Amino acid sequence: MSCGEPHETDCSEVLDHLYEFLDHEMPDSDCTKFEVHFEECSPCLEKYGLEQAVKKLVKRCCGSDDVPADLRSKVMGRIDLIRSGQAVPDQDVTATTAAEYPATAHEA
Repeated sequence: MSCGEPHETDCSEVLDHLYEFLDHEMPDSDCTKFEVHFEECSPCLEKYGLEQAVKKLVKRCCGSDDVPADLRSKVMGRIDLIRSGQAVPDQDVTATTAAEYPATAHEA
């Protein structure tokens, strides 16, 4: 993915290391570069928001090590579709899945 605009930090670098950024597993200087990139690049910011929502959903719905296989499959399938460009991240995944898994959809 690229917005087509030149950036100091390339979109591909940001997307390749997005989970490191989300998990706070990179040096502060790299985090700063990514934050600047998100301010300039709305497609990458949107992708960041989607991945952040997925992480929150998984944490909220599956706080234990026993992740329901169907939930895992559904989330991973949605991620694969979005990455392949076959789906658009316009839907609030957390609301949809929380409605389908009401017994597990609670705040951690």
